[in-house]
Amino acid sequence: MGNNSKSKKIIRLDLTGCKYLGEIHDRIKEAFGFPEWYGRNWDAFSDLLWSECDADKVEIFGESTLSEKFKHDIEIMHEILEDNKKEHNKYRWRPFDFEVIN
Repeated sequence: MGNNSKSKKIIRLDLTGCKYLGEIHDRIKEAFGFPEWYGRNWDAFSDLLWSECDADKVEIFGESTLSEKFKHDIEIMHEILEDNKKEHNKYRWRPFDFEVIN
């Protein structure tokens, strides 16, 4: 299984200027193409990342523009993305990665 150079699916999540946690989840729902019933919480994000996301990479923009009050939520989001990455690597599924671009 070599590294196939076909175009990779990249999700661009832009959190620039979000003022509310609900707004962050709205941007996640839109960027990931999650269904209408997305629960707008971290458990729902984790579940749908696992079951509904076929991206090779997630690029996150605008974290540096967020209020300090979202620090814990951003840490949770990173942890969920990191867990997803580890699971993909552990079971040798398709590659998955994420990057914070500020």
